[in-house]
Amino acid sequence: MQRFVGRPDWYTTFNPETLATTGTALRWGVVATGNIAATVTADLALLEDAVLQAVSSRRAGTAAEFAESFGFASHYYDGGPDGTSPAGYLQLMADPAVDVVYIATPHAAHYDIAKAALDAGKHVLCEKALTITAAEARALIALARERKLFLMEAVWARFVPGFQRALEILESGEIGQVKWVRADLGFPAPQDDSARIWAPADGGGALLDISVYPLLWAWGTLGRPDSVAATAELTALGVDSQNTLTLSYANGAQAQLISYLSSHGPRVASVSGTEGYLETIGSVNNPTGLRICAGWDNERVEMFEHPGSGYTYQLREVTRCIQGGLTESATMGLDDSLAIMELFDDARRQMGVSYANDSRTDL
Repeated sequence: MQRFVGRPDWYTTFNPETLATTGTALRWGVVATGNIAATVTADLALLEDAVLQAVSSRRAGTAAEFAESFGFASHYYDGGPDGTSPAGYLQLMADPAVDVVYIATPHAAHYDIAKAALDAGKHVLCEKALTITAAEARALIALARERKLFLMEAVWARFVPGFQRALEILESGEIGQVKWVRADLGFPAPQDDSARIWAPADGGGALLDISVYPLLWAWGTLGRPDSVAATAELTALGVDSQNTLTLSYANGAQAQLISYLSSHGPRVASVSGTEGYLETIGSVNNPTGLRICAGWDNERVEMFEHPGSGYTYQLREVTRCIQGGLTESATMGLDDSLAIMELFDDARRQMGVSYANDSRTDL
């Protein structure tokens, strides 16, 4: 099998050491103080060559609390102490002590904040989806390449041991030629139209929030599809509470990917080949194990462990790339991010989902 997602050059085992220093320490700024920001920051703090330099929030209280909780040197918030300072994230971008910025805001703000960071000369790790639209992604990528700054979409699932090991098994030919992939991910999110995950203004819905993870299993094993058929159940506000993507390939292979915010599900990826199959154990975005079956009866299980919550692998990749003078990751490349945003644009058109960012004219 051809490998469509690269393996980091520092990744020498399937439970690699990700915490030890690999070069000059990087000083991190974190934009936003929500749940994902807290989870990733906790893993970032485990890296020996990561300095928690600054955090920004819209509100003074949350900025101060987050900074104290994790030991950041500085914190910023809209208005600042004198009430006249610009948005907290702009103050953070102006901080000369910050080398790299991690952006964990709702999707709709990603473009503007990432652009501000690149304009300020900062390297950027931005939560998925990288942007709302392919046009925004294209503009950000062009800017990062023009400024010769590192930019990466935070698809951490590309780096975890379970996924990287699965690619190695598939690449070996053990299960033969891949014919189909099935993957799902989701959870029953409380219905609250003001919550980020449901709000059109924030880019809410299952597609931009979680579909990248089921898609990864098709993308990693079969590559970019030749055609996509998308269907969805929409809320009254017009965001998708669940969606199904059916991918077709010129060689006859197919993939069916389901993402949902309205139900429980197995959260499993299955990859079926001419000589056997592979199935994940644990959540599809960070499998704790793999079940591999060659033929009908020859089955084995491989299990994995990792430090923290599993984000240290992508954080080590960002760190190593910047330390080595690279401006993008070979494992989570910018061309892939753009191609996926183009796929999502197509899927949204078929689903009937639109956002305010679709009509922006400033790119």
